[in-house]
Amino acid sequence: MEERKQQPHALQWHPAFYAGIQIELEAEADPLLFENEHQLGTKPKEIDVLIVKKERDISIRKNIGRIFRAHNIVEYKSPKDYLSVDDFYKVYGYTCFYKADTAQADSIAIHDITITFVCHRYPRSLMRHLTEERGYEIHREEDGIYYITGDNIPIQLILTKELSKEQNLWLKSLTDELEETETAKHLIEQYGKHKGNNLYKSVMDLIVRANKDKFKEAKIMCEALEELMEDELEAKRTQGLAEGLALGEAKGLALGEALGKAESIVVLLKDLGDVSEKL
Repeated sequence: MEERKQQPHALQWHPAFYAGIQIELEAEADPLLFENEHQLGTKPKEIDVLIVKKERDISIRKNIGRIFRAHNIVEYKSPKDYLSVDDFYKVYGYTCFYKADTAQADSIAIHDITITFVCHRYPRSLMRHLTEERGYEIHREEDGIYYITGDNIPIQLILTKELSKEQNLWLKSLTDELEETETAKHLIEQYGKHKGNNLYKSVMDLIVRANKDKFKEAKIMCEALEELMEDELEAKRTQGLAEGLALGEAKGLALGEALGKAESIVVLLKDLGDVSEKL
């Protein structure tokens, strides 16, 4: 039978997005509580990201968070995925369920909730549906950020492809179509300033894996990236060596114990043979 070709590991976009949105809002992260894959009820209904203000009266200045109120539901689509009409209703339904899934009636007011959709490309079919079927209005607030008005719940659409590099470097770069070598270089420089931060590691790892060719275009960039990750790689090598020695020692002890038992059995059988001959 012909062996199946091994499929490359799928890129894990959602964990990187969860880290990326925290990076974008890190200057104002103290009053915010981030929760990944918030589960709705006891069945597997999950909101991609839930962002809750610890103090409801605090305003968020960052462009992607200006719309935020007390409870903010975020739906993320990876670069290869599409934001459909049914996706809108699914998230809208989850939002209503989130509002209702409380111990006390109406403890979360409808005007205290926002919905954010994040995707790579403009979802024309959905936008047409929202304007024609629901009577919503859509206007471009700034690069990559669109406000959808006409509902009791404030809604925004974030197009990562259109975001500003100056304002939203990490979310904009969360793609497998990194366009400019200069952007890769800038990412390396910024990562170097935060290389001890696991959020930056998560996003940078995904971006590099998704854009290997772009990072290979300039050898100096690869060398810079290797230098930045040298401490981490050395730590992993040390850890691997220690684990290898421990494993080797454990195997050695197990082998010694097995050989000892085998030798004891041989001696025992020999002794039994000697006794039987005497009898």
